[in-house]
Amino acid sequence: MSTPQVVRSADELRSALAGALAAAGTAGGGTGVPSLGLVPTMGALHEGHRALADAARAENDVVAASIFVNPLQFNDPEDLRRYPRTLAADLDLLGAAGVDLVFAPAEADVYPDGAPLVRVSSGELGTRYEGASRPGHFDGVLTVVAKLLHWAQPAVPAHFRAYFGQKDAQQLALIRRMAADLNFPADIVGVPVVRGADGLAESSRNVFLDPAHRQAATVLPRALYALQHRASAGAAPDLAAAVALVEREPLAELDYLDIVDPRTLLPLPAVDRPLEKPALALAAVRVGPVRLIDNLMLMPPA
Repeated sequence: MSTPQVVRSADELRSALAGALAAAGTAGGGTGVPSLGLVPTMGALHEGHRALADAARAENDVVAASIFVNPLQFNDPEDLRRYPRTLAADLDLLGAAGVDLVFAPAEADVYPDGAPLVRVSSGELGTRYEGASRPGHFDGVLTVVAKLLHWAQPAVPAHFRAYFGQKDAQQLALIRRMAADLNFPADIVGVPVVRGADGLAESSRNVFLDPAHRQAATVLPRALYALQHRASAGAAPDLAAAVALVEREPLAELDYLDIVDPRTLLPLPAVDRPLEKPALALAAVRVGPVRLIDNLMLMPPA
C-alpha cells in the first residue's frame, strides 16, 4: 500500500496532475494518450467509495480523489457539524486502492469569498425526490462538482473520467446532465451500489445506526428487491405492497418510494402491468437519527 500525495489548493492540484499525466504519457514511450480518473468524495469513506477508487484505478493511468465536506449541500447546520471527518482512515483506504493523489482543501480554498453568489442550478430535475426533501441540495452538489471538474481538467491531452456511485441515483443523473449540457470534457462513470451482508447500501451515515435501527433499515432493500423480483418474473411491480412493507416497520418513516424512468427520473405513467423496459425503483426512509436513500434497477424478463 502506498500513501497518496495530498494537496490542499487548486494550484497544487493542477501542478501535481500535470506532472503525473506527463510522466504517464512518456512511460510507454510517448505513444499513448494518458488517462485521469477523478473520484470526488466528502470523506468518511467506506467500501462503496473503495469500489469507486477501484474502478478508477482499473481504467486510468492516474487516479485522483477529493475529500471535501461541502457546506452548500447541507440544509441542516447540525447535520454538517456532525458529518464524520476521518482523513487519516480515508487516506489509508485510498492508498490501499492505489489512488495517486488526494485533493483535501479547506473550505476557504474552495470558496475563498464565502458562499458563492452564483451557483449551478439543478433545474426542475433537482426539485423532485431528494430535492423536495432537501431544497437547494443539488445546486450545492453541482456547484462543487463543477469546480472540481474544472480544476482537475487535464492541462495536457488526456482522457478524463469522473466516478460517482449509483446509490445516489438522482445525483448521478444530474451530474451527467450537467456535464452534457455545460460541455464538461469528462466522461461521467456510474459505479454500482455496494451493500453490506444484510443488504443495506453502504453509506457514511450508517455509522449513526445502532443495531436495532440497522436491522429496521434493512426493510428498504427488502422492499426494493421485492419489486425487482416481480419485474424479472414478468409480473407487474406491486408498488403498493412495497410501500406497505416499509410502513409496517415501526422504526422506519418512509419519505418516498417510486418507480421512475432511469434517465429522466420521471415517474412511470403506469406500473400496474409488467415492465416493457428497464425502470428504477427509488426510495428514501428515515430510521432513528438517519435518513437513508437507496435504489434498484428493475428489469423485464430477458
